[in-house]
Amino acid sequence: MVSDLRVKTGAGLLDCQKALKETNGNVEEAITLLRKKLGSKIDKLSARAAKEGLVHSYIHVGGKVGVLIEVNSETDFVARNDAFKAFVNDLCLQIAAASPLYVSRDQVPEADLAKERDIAAAAVAGKPPAVVQKIVEGKLESYYSAVCLLDQPFVKTPDKAVKDMLTEQIAKTGENIVVRRFARFQLGS
Repeated sequence: MVSDLRVKTGAGLLDCQKALKETNGNVEEAITLLRKKLGSKIDKLSARAAKEGLVHSYIHVGGKVGVLIEVNSETDFVARNDAFKAFVNDLCLQIAAASPLYVSRDQVPEADLAKERDIAAAAVAGKPPAVVQKIVEGKLESYYSAVCLLDQPFVKTPDKAVKDMLTEQIAKTGENIVVRRFARFQLGS
């Protein structure tokens, strides 16, 4: 049970054993408990500098789409790890398939957000202001998941967002990992 829990959560051996003891062997409760604990650990890790890493390129089948990405880690030991390299390659696949424009929400220009707000509000004109506000917020969430890499559903496991996959990778390595930047090239565009 401990090894299965480790695979599912990326948590350490002792953390998995403690979680199973606390939950009397209930795996689902142990996963929830570990996610809570790992969340606080990841918050602490995110404050640490990530100056090593990997620049990776990917050319999609047929040579019509290419991606260049920089993903940083704290040490070159993690950057040379096969699991880290596979994760970075998966990010390239995500970018090639889903065409995000930005890494995260904080990179979206305010002018683009204002334009999306105006479009969403105009589509529901005449409704009560509270309803309009809720609809606009929902439309912005959809916009973020279309243009921000970290908010997109992961192409290999659509039930998880890319940021969830990043969080799992951080938990597995025990280091801060940052998707610094990327460029997507498409033939003829």
